[in-house]
Amino acid sequence: MSVSGKVILLTGAARGLGFEYARALGQAGAHIVAGDVSDCAEAAAAAGNGAFGMHLDVTDVASCDSMAERAMETFGRIDGLVNNAALYGSLRGGRFNLIAEADWDAAMAVNVKGIWNCCKAAVPGMRQSGGGSIVNIASLAATYGMPFALHYTTSKAAVIGLTRGLARELGRDSIRVNAVAPSAVLTEGTAEFFGDKMDRGLEVIRTGQSIQRTLEPADLVGTISWLLGDGSQFVTGQTIAVDGGTVLL
Repeated sequence: MSVSGKVILLTGAARGLGFEYARALGQAGAHIVAGDVSDCAEAAAAAGNGAFGMHLDVTDVASCDSMAERAMETFGRIDGLVNNAALYGSLRGGRFNLIAEADWDAAMAVNVKGIWNCCKAAVPGMRQSGGGSIVNIASLAATYGMPFALHYTTSKAAVIGLTRGLARELGRDSIRVNAVAPSAVLTEGTAEFFGDKMDRGLEVIRTGQSIQRTLEPADLVGTISWLLGDGSQFVTGQTIAVDGGTVLL
């Protein structure tokens, strides 16, 4: 079950869920390479254990390659990749026909193409290491169907399809690919997305859950750690809902 000693690339690490993953995985003994368009120094410090942060633009394949290359130069291997970077809080919601084309394109570029770019960069190092685990962060938006955010919902549905297809391609390389679909989490991004409607939005989400409290970043750590560790070595292509029992897959 342990991630101790594993080298894990983590995108979107500067704040929110990514920061929590970096801190928890690093404290569990993993070597974290934290990437974000924002400064990751604080996340790397929280992770410890030789972690370092670097600028990462997931829409730029060269930037993704640089992250993987730096990991190989520093640690000599890549064991895991957590594709956490995504546009969420900065997206403007609304009726589907009123979504700005620029917002639609940005959501697809970061939330879908960004995962593709990072997988292309990390997989060669995983092959060289004899296998690995990729964890893609999807969302309740995709598994349930989130209204008034069709760009975000569609992008996260694409993450699930990407996960399934890539799992079939990479199984022969002993590389597992899974997705985690959380409900709304208490993060800066959620506050930005809902704005002054956050309390009401979270209340509506809670009432649809079997466990009626709002998800917190720490609630996801166990699932992420299990998927990255050897205890899940025969699990691939799956989407695990961490949503308090909203969608029963």
